[in-house]
Amino acid sequence: MANLESRQSSFITNGGNRKLTKKRRPRLSILSDIRRNGTSYLLVLPAMAYTFIFGYMTYPYMVIAFQRFNYTKGIFHSEWVGFKNFEFFFRSNKALTVTFNTIYLNLLFIIFGTLMALAISLVLNELRKKLFVKISQSLMLFPNFISWIVISYVLYALFSMDMGIVNKTLNQLGMSSVNWYTEAQSWPAILTVMHVWKGAGMSAIIYLATITGIDETLYEAAEIDGANRLQMCFRITLPLMMPTVIILTMLSVGKIMYGDFGMIYALIGDNGTLYSTTDIIDTYVFRSLRQIGDPSEAMAVGLFQSVIGFILVFGTNAITRRFFKDGALY
Repeated sequence: MANLESRQSSFITNGGNRKLTKKRRPRLSILSDIRRNGTSYLLVLPAMAYTFIFGYMTYPYMVIAFQRFNYTKGIFHSEWVGFKNFEFFFRSNKALTVTFNTIYLNLLFIIFGTLMALAISLVLNELRKKLFVKISQSLMLFPNFISWIVISYVLYALFSMDMGIVNKTLNQLGMSSVNWYTEAQSWPAILTVMHVWKGAGMSAIIYLATITGIDETLYEAAEIDGANRLQMCFRITLPLMMPTVIILTMLSVGKIMYGDFGMIYALIGDNGTLYSTTDIIDTYVFRSLRQIGDPSEAMAVGLFQSVIGFILVFGTNAITRRFFKDGALY
């Protein structure tokens, strides 16, 4: 009784605000977690090593964008020149053109690539023949593993002046042949088609994984209410896919100042007649550095691209967080 009364008086003197405490589970140290999940850490180790070596270890070398870099003196003893390396790009007569081409082509790739990947994932999700779905997925993933060099030969077989399949088809229809490798205005569309053909299948797999995670009871409830498959697609599947779509789009927007150098250089090469619509920052800097060979100027342009991408990611994330919180990265 005395103990009970003392507990009651203690509870009253504390204003009744006494909180029940829960036993906390002891936190596992990083070493014990590695021992418990060693296989998982082993799988992620190559990606971590790649990111550390080619990502974080390159940060100190950003300083050469403000130096006249000398290989023998290194980054600590090279001459400091301030922003003079940036003049190489911004004072060139093609800076505006290549910047516009880089942004324009990447916007085409993002918009049409996302739409095609969404369409593919939605169609495959509605199919009921599992064998056909598996074969279709394998066929759509295959282009992603083809080199752009190989694709350049395929493209030449399609659009060459004399032996191209497209020109042969035009001749059979009574139309004259077109020298596609001098028609600069046609190449943004050609590049977009090739980019979507190569990458849409891989993106569709990500969206299919998102669809797999949707609760099946939502579809069952909609079916009971009389909704058809098209209504379920637009009222359930697409809205629940939007966070994934927005996150992937934001990541793509962050790289909008980086052109696909491997693709452009493999398909276009040094064809000067197509530069007005296909020359991007990366190919322009590459051609310039082949002649000049100054790594400081290359780093200056790379730093410019990174800063713009950083600003775009933060800007798009702020807009997304304001209007669609579920799709924001942070």
